[in-house]
Amino acid sequence: MKKLINTTNIKVRFSEVDAMQIVWHGNYVKFLEDGREAFGQQYGLGYYDVYDKGYLTPIVKVDIDYKNQVHYGDELEVKTIFKSVDAAKIYFEYEISRKTDQKIVAKAMSIQVFLNKEGELQITNPPFYIEWKNEQGL
Repeated sequence: MKKLINTTNIKVRFSEVDAMQIVWHGNYVKFLEDGREAFGQQYGLGYYDVYDKGYLTPIVKVDIDYKNQVHYGDELEVKTIFKSVDAAKIYFEYEISRKTDQKIVAKAMSIQVFLNKEGELQITNPPFYIEWKNEQGL
């Protein structure tokens, strides 16, 4: 099956490290967000693309496995991988690595669901999403 992957780079800012001079664990969620935004821009599945079709896609699950420490000034590569599932969900897997030594620093996944603009959960895939997946060859 075809894989949709985006790779984006991030440089760790001073505000993202804690008193131990390593990236605070909560900031990894921001790195995942950066990956999703870059993926959406590349593949036409950005937040406004979805919103303009009448839907919201809140995160309902995030799971992060921390593998190695990251410090101020490190450059990271966030690989965002779209996983096509039958359910009315957007499922991503992530691999974050340090660019200098290519060590994986975290692996993660996230799940988003579809709500209409009235906030009602959609239990079937919205027509625009089915069309998008077809256009992507999924």
